[in-house]
Amino acid sequence: METLQTSRTQIATWPSVKAFLLILLTIGLFCGAGWAFLNKGLYLLPDKMCDGTLERDTVKQVLPKARSADSGFDSQGTGDNLTFSCHVTTSNDSILSGKAQVEPVSRDKWLEYYQGSGKRNQLIRVSVGNIEALARIDSSANTSSVYVPCTPPSVPSYNSSQPYAVVGETWIDKPANTKNTPLRQTLTDFAYQLAQHAYKLAECKDPRDFPKELPRYGDH
Repeated sequence: METLQTSRTQIATWPSVKAFLLILLTIGLFCGAGWAFLNKGLYLLPDKMCDGTLERDTVKQVLPKARSADSGFDSQGTGDNLTFSCHVTTSNDSILSGKAQVEPVSRDKWLEYYQGSGKRNQLIRVSVGNIEALARIDSSANTSSVYVPCTPPSVPSYNSSQPYAVVGETWIDKPANTKNTPLRQTLTDFAYQLAQHAYKLAECKDPRDFPKELPRYGDH
């Protein structure tokens, strides 16, 4: 008699347990689908974009989740007129952009441009050899730049009156919530990749071995 009552209790309880598990499974699937939906824009981007200068993991570090995302790049001109640009845009209007171009600019003029008049903009800087990078410290200016000396093919090597360089610059609108230093570092690394690529496309006269990465801002 007791065994029969136990069996009946189990029979009565099982549908309730089954329904409860079904509810949990449904919630789990819904949350998983929602997570995938929010992230599919970034996760469906190619592993490498912009002729190999930008990786999807980099985009995921600095841009917030979005329903859709798109990337593109453009290369215009040659030699001392070369400009290479790259961008990633998302459905929530967040944009990661960058460009590298050959410019007749000295290191001092490059630095002066980012410091602004009266050196009003605070910068953080790192360098290796004659390659230099900088980033704006104030959180509202999500911009980084890299300076790489370059002598374009059209400029005689003996003519040093006008210095040339490949200047890489990256900036971001509406970034993901991230600490300032990691964001600046990621933007600088992106600018460095663009500068390396433009250096090769421009066929700068002085072949160089680029370090694998620039010094970290966190080390300074």
